[in-house]
Amino acid sequence: MRIGPRSLRNNLFVAPMAGVTDRPFRQLCKKFGAGLAVSEMVASNSLLWGSEKTRRRADHEGEVEPISVQIAGADPVMMAEAARFNVERGAQIVDINMGCPAKKVCNTLAGSALLKDEPLVGRILEAVVRAVNVPVTLKFRTGWDLDNKSRVQLLSLHGRTRACGFSGRAEYDTIREVKRSTRLPVVANGDITTPEEAKHVLEYTGADGIMIGRAAQGRPWIFREIGHYLSTGEKLPHPLVSEIHAVLLAHLHELYAFYGRETGVKVARKHISWYTKGLAGSASFRHCMNQLETCDDQLDAVNRFFEQFGRENLRLRYEVRYEVELAA
Repeated sequence: MRIGPRSLRNNLFVAPMAGVTDRPFRQLCKKFGAGLAVSEMVASNSLLWGSEKTRRRADHEGEVEPISVQIAGADPVMMAEAARFNVERGAQIVDINMGCPAKKVCNTLAGSALLKDEPLVGRILEAVVRAVNVPVTLKFRTGWDLDNKSRVQLLSLHGRTRACGFSGRAEYDTIREVKRSTRLPVVANGDITTPEEAKHVLEYTGADGIMIGRAAQGRPWIFREIGHYLSTGEKLPHPLVSEIHAVLLAHLHELYAFYGRETGVKVARKHISWYTKGLAGSASFRHCMNQLETCDDQLDAVNRFFEQFGRENLRLRYEVRYEVELAA
């Protein structure tokens, strides 16, 4: 699959998620087979570019290419400046956020709030495309008709309206209609949690690729599982608990290095929760773990938790609603 001059190794995308798709998480998903991982959104307000948060989000050191950065805002001039700012710092693809349903984003008339103002959408797209010489992509939700004359080179569509948030089922019928009405590559997003669902969505919608968000939290190997299933028609066995332990430890060390030890401990808590959800005793473990304040204490707690499973050949079985349970 290609986005402009950029060649991807497959059509599996990591959805941009605020507070989740930092550089360590993007790298981990790429390691497990994702073809593209889009960054957390970077605000178009230049007053925020000097903040520690923005500096981290614009940090792509050692990241596997291609590097895709998402920008958010409602002013065409500021969005163009934000695109240039990120390209100067290594972005090879600029993704425009018109899908975020969060109130703090929509209250600034950005994110999915833009879906109510199609003329403004057109001005933003035109300004960003003119500002940079890299491919520009668009992440949006259902509820408006795209102007196919735009030079945007790829669409990522979350099959929900802004009002739906993350509830209900994704509107694959709408994604199919969008794909039928445009010659642009379309990436389908929403409710894809298994290899079988990935195959169904691709076939039903005619989409060129799929984007995984929440289902990859604590489960980055989902890209390996989907990629194998799409290419062979066979399902890979779910990972051994020992592999989950090893992946989690490596992820924690990356988080500590990226954020620093104090902030890294806090960021790591949600990832530990996702990795261990559904394992025996995980609820009480997560409660205790969330009280820990140092990296060493956190690592010791993780190791003790996984030691309880010994050397048994245990694998995880995943349920559709992002839940897991231990199975022999």
